[in-house]
Amino acid sequence: MDKPTFPLNAWYAAAYDVELKRALLPRTICNKKIVLYRKENGTPVALADACWHRLVPLSLGKLEGDNVICGYHGLEFDDTGRCVYMPSQHTINPSACVKSYPVVQKYRFIWVWPGDPALADPALIPDMHWNDDPEWAADGKLIEVKCDYRLVVDNLMDLTHETFVHGSSIGNRAVAEAPFEATHTDRYALITRWMEDIDPPPFWKKQYGKPGKVDRWQIIRFEAPCTVTIDVGVAEAGTGAPQGDRSKGVNGYVLNTITPSTDKTCLYFWAFARNYDLHNQARTHELREGVSGVFREDEIVLEAQQQAIDANPDHQFYNLNIDAGSMWARKLIDRMIDAENRPRMQAAE
Repeated sequence: MDKPTFPLNAWYAAAYDVELKRALLPRTICNKKIVLYRKENGTPVALADACWHRLVPLSLGKLEGDNVICGYHGLEFDDTGRCVYMPSQHTINPSACVKSYPVVQKYRFIWVWPGDPALADPALIPDMHWNDDPEWAADGKLIEVKCDYRLVVDNLMDLTHETFVHGSSIGNRAVAEAPFEATHTDRYALITRWMEDIDPPPFWKKQYGKPGKVDRWQIIRFEAPCTVTIDVGVAEAGTGAPQGDRSKGVNGYVLNTITPSTDKTCLYFWAFARNYDLHNQARTHELREGVSGVFREDEIVLEAQQQAIDANPDHQFYNLNIDAGSMWARKLIDRMIDAENRPRMQAAE
């Protein structure tokens, strides 16, 4: 049996909070069909998207009060997944229920735990506080990418590709040539890169708004299994940014959390947060659309890469120095998967 590519005991973003309304929203999370909706008091609900009776997707039905009514035979399920009405009978089969998933709204995302509900600790939700912190202005989008979610993680952990994929916006030769430092713990991998006394690429030149050389930074933090936050920015060269004084520059965070939908498709949630010009909504919109164009370039590359992997299943990949971050990210993902599956494998021995 093939090894799973993702752990189930983890919080995965299922939707942006603004996506979830008083309506049925179907999503596939870790190969599980799930239907999401809001109760009348705004609380999010996540149920298995398959009626107990004939497995017809509940998302094809309708929401009435806090309950879902199957669109095929009218069975009604409450927000815990228990059936509370069956047509043409008074006695309800006690086994008539659908799975309910732990769900939490935090950092402007709706998070779902597809694994053991007893382990679903909200404290384990990845830190993406910049997305709703009043000291930051943030906005983003969802991209549905036709690739293994780990390919998106690989892409984010090695930003040297900016030089070649995003040369007209955020990339220049300095990114590919700059040295970096890789560190890790049992849950995180960190890549730190400083580019000192360089010409800013077009995107950062516009954000900085001043002529002259800059010191640029990219500090990439991976949190297993699938969240990457990237501390980015530029400051006037020689004013102490590498030593911690960023006051002569502009700072942003690229927030990314990638949810495996199937083994070869994923939901890529991203946002860009900034700590300058906070109340300029026009700039927020401009940044969101600009970054969206950058990520569209990534989407094209990643989907092409997945197609090539599918066409060459026996190909052996070789790692370069620049792959240190993605290598550690994959090790941390594998450790989570192995820890989760060890009891089951031991029971089978």
